[in-house]
Amino acid sequence: MTSFHLTLLFAAALTLCWVVKLTLASRQIRHVAQHRHAVPAPFAQRISLAEHQKAADYCIAKTQLSIWVNAFSVAVLLGWTLLGGLHMLNAWLVATVLPEWGAMGYQLALLGCFALISSVLDAPFDLYQTFVLEQRFGFNRMTWKLMLLDTLKGTVVGVLLGLPLAALVLWLMAAAGGLWWLWAWASWVGFSVLMMVIYPLFIAPLFNRFEPLQDATVASRVGALMARCGFQSKGLFVMDGSKRSGHGNAYFSGLGPAKRVVFFDTLLSVLNPAEIEAVLAHELGHFKHRHVLKRMVGVFALSLFALALLGWLAGKTWFYEGLGVSPSMSAPNDALALLLFMLSVPIVGFFVSPLLAQLSRKDEFEADAYACQHASQTDLCSALIKLYKDNASTLTPDPVFARFYYSHPPASERMAAMAVAGSP
Repeated sequence: MTSFHLTLLFAAALTLCWVVKLTLASRQIRHVAQHRHAVPAPFAQRISLAEHQKAADYCIAKTQLSIWVNAFSVAVLLGWTLLGGLHMLNAWLVATVLPEWGAMGYQLALLGCFALISSVLDAPFDLYQTFVLEQRFGFNRMTWKLMLLDTLKGTVVGVLLGLPLAALVLWLMAAAGGLWWLWAWASWVGFSVLMMVIYPLFIAPLFNRFEPLQDATVASRVGALMARCGFQSKGLFVMDGSKRSGHGNAYFSGLGPAKRVVFFDTLLSVLNPAEIEAVLAHELGHFKHRHVLKRMVGVFALSLFALALLGWLAGKTWFYEGLGVSPSMSAPNDALALLLFMLSVPIVGFFVSPLLAQLSRKDEFEADAYACQHASQTDLCSALIKLYKDNASTLTPDPVFARFYYSHPPASERMAAMAVAGSP
């Protein structure tokens, strides 16, 4: 491999990625628009034409925005790499920061400046989605004050947690020899497991209020369900998700002493106790089938492979030059290698995403089947229809788009599968 060959490969893969995304988005917009004028027969008794059309318009608006976001992301990626943006930023920091802060300070500054610039570039689209698109369809509850507070808190938490981890990885790259990537992987796995304990207890409460579930009927049904399924948690909590969004959700969080069940207050306001029980049974199905554990193992395995690949690429001059950066002669290139790898890996990941989406949909079918065995299939269907309606989720996605992107099966497929799973 030469730098020229890598440049051609990178440019070709990036172009193909953008073309596929544009094609899929165009298919989705056309398909949803074509089916906007009639509610699918299985849902006609539960969802009105106005609600169906709102979901179609919401889906089309989000997909149209994604086209602009993808185009801008391609331009930014080219700017960082082949057009020399990362090279110029690195050269400036080598000249100005390295003499004052030393090798570690310079590398952390490079990572920090990259993160800051990336956040600023992404901000207009984030603001548009929140304060224009979500506002237009009645979902936004976010205020400018709350967004600024979230940004400040997120930055502080990111620095306090990310800076030491980045410093550790950079130190290992410099000091641990050819197998630095193995030690870095072990450190990352340990950090990830630790976060499963400390995030629900200490970090999530910085952004949301978590209160014990007060609804006695819901608590009784949920407690009985978990007892039947052999699941134990450290508490049932309600999160004030409504202060940011009108979308509803429920999830399991944490590990060991931090394991808990969390309901969005928006979810509790939409579903009745029997439906909440059915939704929770679905989530319990993920645990009973070890989907969460399998995904964790899969992520850890992929990260080990990725770090091993980075360990090999970091020593190749063509890896830097092929992506538009001249490696430093007077400074370590470890932070540069990390950034270039982070910029290029998502292109490869995009073409793997259909397989991951298919595996995720398989897990969802299994969790639905488990829920139908331990709760009411009718209540689960009713809950999902309410959530589709409340979240303005389209009932008529393009089949190819759904196969490529959707982590959950389309509504019609889920309902048909649940009808089979719930039958005697």
